[in-house]
Amino acid sequence: MKILIVDDQELVLLSLEKCLLDLGYEVVSSKNVSEGIQKYDQHSPDLVIADINMPFSEDSETRDINDRSNVDGNGLEIAKYIKKTKGHKTPVMILSGNTDEDIIVKGFDLGVDDYMKKPLSLSEIGARVKRLIGAGETASTNTKKNQIIQNNCIGVVIPCYNEETRLLSDEFKTFVNSNLGYHLCFVNDGSKDKTLEVLEKLRVGNEDHISIYDCEKNGGKAEAVRLGMLHLAKQGQYNYIGFLDADLSTDFEDFNDLATTISNSNFKIVSGSRMARMGADITKESARAIISKMINFIIRKTIGMEFNDTQCGAKIMTKDVIDNTFQTKFLTKWLFDVEIFMRMKKIYGDEETKKLVCEQPLKRWIHADGSKLSFKDSLKIVFQIGQIAISYR
Repeated sequence: MKILIVDDQELVLLSLEKCLLDLGYEVVSSKNVSEGIQKYDQHSPDLVIADINMPFSEDSETRDINDRSNVDGNGLEIAKYIKKTKGHKTPVMILSGNTDEDIIVKGFDLGVDDYMKKPLSLSEIGARVKRLIGAGETASTNTKKNQIIQNNCIGVVIPCYNEETRLLSDEFKTFVNSNLGYHLCFVNDGSKDKTLEVLEKLRVGNEDHISIYDCEKNGGKAEAVRLGMLHLAKQGQYNYIGFLDADLSTDFEDFNDLATTISNSNFKIVSGSRMARMGADITKESARAIISKMINFIIRKTIGMEFNDTQCGAKIMTKDVIDNTFQTKFLTKWLFDVEIFMRMKKIYGDEETKKLVCEQPLKRWIHADGSKLSFKDSLKIVFQIGQIAISYR
């Protein structure tokens, strides 16, 4: 039994391919609708699975973006070709995060046989495929459960410098094995220990969902994040791209909450905030808490925004923010978050930037060993804030 998959996001395509191959089906794949139609004619598949939110052709960037909401500009075009143009009865399954009733009805009017809304599990896809065309041949007995394809494909940059003992390999593996819409890009920032070796082991068996960007020399966290974000932005398949600290002081559950917020809003950046937990620190470390609040006050005055925690190492953003603010090196190695906001204000203006940025309290943030700033570091930060204020104003 042969299945044609049509999806422009490689993460989804590879996950579906592996799932269906494990179930004993022969798989043909395509990354756009026009190629998908060609492969349909060439291979005469028994089933077609297509994503609805997909360009008609590879040069679709020149098309009016509104065309993608029409039948002739998205994945429903292949259903139209099979059912209306060719008059075939080949089953068509549509996958989509689009819950618009008009789109769903339009699909069924074209003759679509099944419609699955994201997020969706590979187990359910397998069961629906079996219902439509029967079981595959020599199905694998090792098919995994609880594997989910999210509404969006999200890239996450994780900067690493001498993280050999702090990389929580099991947590990273568990996350990418269950959350198939995510890709983790570890940036090895010139580490002198065995970080790169650990990362290579972490990637084994997870090559589709884990990659390594290797910097020969340490350029600081700002440069590591910048290069990683630009690297992922070039790939084009991600709806959103963010960054996260390697020690997972902000865990994946909280990061996924940030992703949910940005996908359901018009924000261009959603940033985690640890400020709700500072009250617990005041009684134990009043001096550190006071210094932190002073630094935060200076940062708020510098960026002209009531932002509680610019320095939280968990943020997610749209690709256009990366294109507009990450092209040139940041002035500082650690305060690049502040610089991002300053660069946004130059592009979008003061008032518009405030509307495009969201600060979301974290639920489970923890202090990792060695993550706290020294008094000397705090003085450096104040000096660097002054550099930023002078440079960007």
